[in-house]
Amino acid sequence: MNFLCVIPARYSSTRLPGKPLAMIAGKPMIQHVYERAKQAKRPATVLVATDHELVYNAVAGFGGEVLMTAAGHPTGTDRLAEVAAHYPAVDVIINVQGDEPLIQPAIIDLLAGAFDDSPGLTMATLMTEMDPDEYKLPSAVKIVVSLDGYALYFSRSLIPFPRNNNLPGGPLPVYKHIGIYAYRRDFLLSYAALPPTPLELTESLEQLRALEHGYKIKVLKTDFKSIGVDTPEELERVNAYFRKHSL
Repeated sequence: MNFLCVIPARYSSTRLPGKPLAMIAGKPMIQHVYERAKQAKRPATVLVATDHELVYNAVAGFGGEVLMTAAGHPTGTDRLAEVAAHYPAVDVIINVQGDEPLIQPAIIDLLAGAFDDSPGLTMATLMTEMDPDEYKLPSAVKIVVSLDGYALYFSRSLIPFPRNNNLPGGPLPVYKHIGIYAYRRDFLLSYAALPPTPLELTESLEQLRALEHGYKIKVLKTDFKSIGVDTPEELERVNAYFRKHSL
């Protein structure tokens, strides 16, 4: 299969303007994400999809592959679909967020592997066990899955609510959604064309659009703990991590 890894990098950010170019350990954040994604074994190509000349020039400047996309896309999925239209030979597109400077290459390969023996699989994502101090944070998206590993629901609220913790195996863990996705190309193009849905708009979580339209999302469990960057405080937290680990 032909895998393409796309890193959407929108310049504007309400809480951290110019986020892709925020400096981390002497490099713009987008460079950290790109260099880590390039270490993954499965994608034949890794590219940045941006809407701004400054990001385009920065990626080109460090030798990365980059595509300029339209500025008016309402969601990241729409930007991804524009990229997909340029790559008709690709089978699966993996979407790595541009604010994940600590993304592990193995995570990208894990997601790609979900499609190896599953010809009917159209969409997959990741989850990890959530730390209790994130339970009440709306920015930490929670997920519940079926017994066979498909998403039942995503929410900014705590799910499942621990009304009964006296279960034979102990309390159920709370899982955090990691916002990295893989799509078959044809499904991505169809999915992006679907109208927004009520739950999607209510929670402001576009992956709910797929569930509301009846599509299944495979969810893989990982121990990877993401440190995404969406605020100045998170940027400092990641810089502190790099300093501590001499990265």
